[in-house]
Amino acid sequence: MENKINFDLDKMGSSDIQSMYKVIDAYKNLYINEDIFETGFNTHSGYVYIALENGVSICSCFGQEVDYLVTDYDNGEETFHDTYKDAIEHNNKIN
Repeated sequence: MENKINFDLDKMGSSDIQSMYKVIDAYKNLYINEDIFETGFNTHSGYVYIALENGVSICSCFGQEVDYLVTDYDNGEETFHDTYKDAIEHNNKIN
């Protein structure tokens, strides 16, 4: 699978673009070749994200540091983690 990162800059403000750079850098710094499911910008929450095929999303809003988001597929509950390792461990327990 070819990984593509694509964001619509026309919908993003300056802090959103800062978040975009942060999530791209975080993805590059994982040193893994995890497939990307999708990339995007949620205009309601302000989150810029890279959703990975393994169920973890790398996200940031308003230029803040990245969080790693895991969604429980059974109940829709979302949990935020400070590290990718913590997110993977949590994801493996619940999904």
